[in-house]
Amino acid sequence: MKQLDWYFDFISPFAYLQSELLHRLDGVQSIQYRPILFAGLLNHWDNKGPAEIAPKRQWTFEHCAWLAHKHGIPLRMLPEHPFNPLPLLRLCLALDCSEAVVRRLFRFVWRDGHIPTQAEHWQALLDELQVTPAMLDAQAVKDALRRNGELAIAAGVFGVPTSVVDGRCFWGLDSTDMLQAYLNGDGFFETGALQAAKDMPYGMQRKIPGKI
Repeated sequence: MKQLDWYFDFISPFAYLQSELLHRLDGVQSIQYRPILFAGLLNHWDNKGPAEIAPKRQWTFEHCAWLAHKHGIPLRMLPEHPFNPLPLLRLCLALDCSEAVVRRLFRFVWRDGHIPTQAEHWQALLDELQVTPAMLDAQAVKDALRRNGELAIAAGVFGVPTSVVDGRCFWGLDSTDMLQAYLNGDGFFETGALQAAKDMPYGMQRKIPGKI
């Protein structure tokens, strides 16, 4: 049985979909839910999110709609995206990131189609969870979010959702089967094929405008 650290941001529909599947994993003793600011990862790794590239943005939501259909998970598109996920991340941390809280907040966004800037829906959620705005502004909550980001970067996390087990990162919804294989002790993870993949040498690198 393994300990799993799950890094996520409520802004990600892929993270929502995986949050609905995590309970099906075998071989997991416990899951540490670690909300992080996806934008912080993008800044650290000098990357762009899928919503920042127009054709990739369209494909992302089309693909997520298909994956939700495939897995039988309710999914509703939002009034706008990207949105500021900080209130949700802080709310999650203020409530100690339990599985029930994580799934409720994901469903607020991706099942019900709401975002924090919709004042009526947001206040209703706070009332339901018995949380005040002051609780979200607590320094301990802000520090915990910053710390999760630092832990993610130290673990090599570059996107969400990412599961970290035994120091290995499994990124994305489509890594769920690979993660389950690892939890099952699949011998592939000790093979030369995987080592060769890890050791692939760098070849030509793309030139970045403005950099030498």
